[in-house]
Amino acid sequence: MRAVVFEEFGAAPEVREVPDPAPAPDGVVVRVEASGLCRSDWHGWMGHDDGIALPHVPGHELAGRIEAVGAQVANWRPGDRVTVPFVCACGRCAACAAGEQQVCERQEQPGFTHWGSFAELVPLRHADTNLVAVPDAMSFLTAASLGCRFATAFRAVVERARVRPGEWLAVHGCGGVGLSAVMIAAAAGARVVAVDVAPRALELARSFGAAATVDAGAVADTAAAVREATGGGAQASLDALGSAATAAASVRCLRRRGRHVQVGLLPGDGTPLPMDRVVAYEIDVLDSHGMAAYAYPELMRQVAAGALRPDLLVTSVIGLDAAPAALAAMGRRTGAPSPGMTVVTPRS
Repeated sequence: MRAVVFEEFGAAPEVREVPDPAPAPDGVVVRVEASGLCRSDWHGWMGHDDGIALPHVPGHELAGRIEAVGAQVANWRPGDRVTVPFVCACGRCAACAAGEQQVCERQEQPGFTHWGSFAELVPLRHADTNLVAVPDAMSFLTAASLGCRFATAFRAVVERARVRPGEWLAVHGCGGVGLSAVMIAAAAGARVVAVDVAPRALELARSFGAAATVDAGAVADTAAAVREATGGGAQASLDALGSAATAAASVRCLRRRGRHVQVGLLPGDGTPLPMDRVVAYEIDVLDSHGMAAYAYPELMRQVAAGALRPDLLVTSVIGLDAAPAALAAMGRRTGAPSPGMTVVTPRS
């Protein structure tokens, strides 16, 4: 099969022929029809994640058709249309038994713990625990957008931030996760203030339901601008980018008893939060690490009903040969992929 491979962290990836994978006894091999290009892939390529063995194939937001099935798989057959959470659970540990598969003690992540979906084929273990059926009416482009960014934003907004109609939610960073959060929160009846440095990203946020926007590149104090826009501070705030500046601003923009949710990955350098504000305002500091496969039905229902339109977040579709350059560009402001989601289609 053809796949995007890198031999060293930060070194230029290339598309090459590699051996086809075989399914584990409890797993499947999926022929990839679409795979989202996510900032998490960039972090992995740069070596910010532990456990990646070289050489490596990135990619974790995937949808496609089952190509081969292991002998122990009970619920899936070749040809089935599927997607999968980016956290693939073991289904047997204490966290899984408690219904918390997104923090499985023995979790696997395509594109991190093993070769991922910037390839024509990808292997997935524990298929009966992790696979999610994709309806015939849903495109693979839409399904691929759900596995990491949209599902993570859905759980972050609905379950972790617990936004209620009429509340203000601040979203810091309007890439794929942030724009997903804007759309989901607006559909839930919240008032959203979107924060970004890119005018196009803020324009998209408004089109997806943001009631207010803040150009972080044009104000001296982002948190103060959010507090002004929300009449005293947001009830909940998401750092959807993952930087010291956005994490601190997300905390500082909250009113008393507010809820900060860290969604964007932070570098493992002990990034500080303004804990004086956390303590004085009794702010809840939360996080969101994906969403378990069993929790997908409500998300799928809202997508099928048209209440949520993740397809509108897909702003760029590229072939496998263009993926290495697009991955490298994610770390640069100039030449970075367009706001929204870029999806790789390996067969094009």
